[in-house]
Amino acid sequence: VAEMDRKGRAGRLPCWALLAVFLANLLALTDTLAVMSVDLGSESMKVAIVKPGVPMEIVLNKESRRKTPVVVALKENERFFGDSAASMAIKNPKATVRYFQDLLGKRSDNPHVALYRDRFPEQELGTDPHRQTVRFHLSPQLQFSPEEVLGMVLNYSRSLAEDFAEQPIKDVVITVPAFFNQAERRAVLQAARMADLKVLQLINANTATALSYGVFRRKDINATAQNVMFYDMGAGSTVCTIVTYQTVKTKEAGTQPQLQIRGVGFDRTLGGLEMELRLRKHLAKLFNEQRKGQGAKDVQENPRAMAKLLREANRLKTILSANADHMAQIEGLMDDVDFKAKVTRVEFEELCGDLFDRVPGPVQQALSSAEMNLDEIEQVILVGGATRVPKVQEVLLKAVGKEELGKNINADEAAAMGAVYQAAALSKAFKVKPFGVRDATVYPIQVEFTREVEEAGPRSLKHNKRVLFSRMGPYPQRKVITFNRYNDDFHFHVNYGDMGFLGPEDLRVFGSLNLTTVKLKGVGESFKKYPDYESKGIKAHFNLDESGVLSLDRVESVFETTVEDHPEEESTLTKLGNTISSLFGGGSTPEAKENGTDTVQEEEDTPAEGSKEEPGEQTEPKEEAKTSGEGDTQPPTPEPVDGAVPEREAASEKGEGVKPESQKPLGL
Repeated sequence: VAEMDRKGRAGRLPCWALLAVFLANLLALTDTLAVMSVDLGSESMKVAIVKPGVPMEIVLNKESRRKTPVVVALKENERFFGDSAASMAIKNPKATVRYFQDLLGKRSDNPHVALYRDRFPEQELGTDPHRQTVRFHLSPQLQFSPEEVLGMVLNYSRSLAEDFAEQPIKDVVITVPAFFNQAERRAVLQAARMADLKVLQLINANTATALSYGVFRRKDINATAQNVMFYDMGAGSTVCTIVTYQTVKTKEAGTQPQLQIRGVGFDRTLGGLEMELRLRKHLAKLFNEQRKGQGAKDVQENPRAMAKLLREANRLKTILSANADHMAQIEGLMDDVDFKAKVTRVEFEELCGDLFDRVPGPVQQALSSAEMNLDEIEQVILVGGATRVPKVQEVLLKAVGKEELGKNINADEAAAMGAVYQAAALSKAFKVKPFGVRDATVYPIQVEFTREVEEAGPRSLKHNKRVLFSRMGPYPQRKVITFNRYNDDFHFHVNYGDMGFLGPEDLRVFGSLNLTTVKLKGVGESFKKYPDYESKGIKAHFNLDESGVLSLDRVESVFETTVEDHPEEESTLTKLGNTISSLFGGGSTPEAKENGTDTVQEEEDTPAEGSKEEPGEQTEPKEEAKTSGEGDTQPPTPEPVDGAVPEREAASEKGEGVKPESQKPLGL
């Protein structure tokens, strides 16, 4: 009996061992389930995490603060971040990089580069010989692009999140300004790749704020549309957003709340930093006047002194928001000379008078893009640190004509919390209550091409434009544009559309309106390969993904023929093909699976040519056009179709791949 018992225990040991291994793997998996968000502001960033047992929490940095300065100080053998780097800015401003996000994705001749040089003359900026973009020249050995500096910041943000979560983190949602174009968004993605982060989504900061507001007020959202305006003035820029909240019915989740971005207005340079720069210049003038006649140098030529003055201007702006006057004072400002001067709120408001005049601008832009008026706005919510300036609130309140401005949201942390909620929703490790988000395209995108036409006389060239993604249209979204009149290799341009809503200065900052030029090869060969088939056009498949980034997925030449159908002679192979088609016909895209969303959106097929005004053009049959919906779906791939139809004939399509060659990356 003892022998049998020993044998029984011996037989059970492997089971216990397997269970122990399984539990160990489960615990290890639990230790890597955390996701994070980074609300990337011009002056500071907020990091938030979600992990099992810790829902939506702001990360504390090494100084136990909830926000961290976006500053990098670089020396030969070491790097400093956050508050440590901000302190280095006083000691060695030439080796400190800050407020660099305005340089992302921009060429060295961009007006924002000139503005940066004017604001921070101590920084030496060079030009990348290959990309013609800007680079920081900190020393002969230390040269970095803005994307590389941002990559360092993102890597540091991850280290803060991992220390706080006590586990590795790789998945992240990053906020970007709603006005970021394709080049700027791709620059952020490039920086994230440098930091070895997996970006679940680039979410617009205004959308993240709106999501946070809606999530915490879920019970107040019903079938009646509620229009809310968010006015966000941060350190570097101002964005005004009109959002509609209401419940909608979906097949996947039933009735759920949803937010839709209806209108967006912005001012790229209106923010707290410009106010501080005005104050800094005023303080420098006062200091020079105090030392007049002593043969002293101009304080504005001393980078360390100007860095001290900017820090004092920041403090002064904050205090003047609550007080009528305050004494500015700096010990040993320059040449061991102390500085002390009284500044009143009235003086501050006079210095920034033209800035306050620009406060209503984004409101009018947002209303115009939403095609709404102020009477339809139920509430105006303040977001961003610069909205605490009393004059900003005074001018804004007059502009919107409301009794009061809403301050019932955390102006500093709302975007970070909304972004981390989205991170949890996109992660496969968490299940959150569904909240629909319909973001909007700020800049329209169109396809342009030239083809020969035969009018009454000789052949002539006609320039065509077809809108792919309209201004304030929803995304993510897929579009197919069909070129019906080409049977040989050709090219087309992908450009931004009508930008009339931008002023001259914004257009200069925006840069080139051409996103890319696509040259197609293999078109003529495809027609030679299928001479007996009817051409259904050259189809180009575009995708504007969850991050607002455009890509050309593929281009194909589609042909169709009519074949007789013999259902009684259906082969085993055909049956197998039909079964496989039914199994995989409704699948989602790999991108949707990777991002953890099951939302389905069909491609919208738009003929590139063809209208009632142009006789002879071939347009897609109405029943073949795809209606745009929400989310993503796998685009239909042309393939032979088997099965019975009433006329006992079936349409058989063949797709021939066409090789697109892009002259330059999208958005650069």
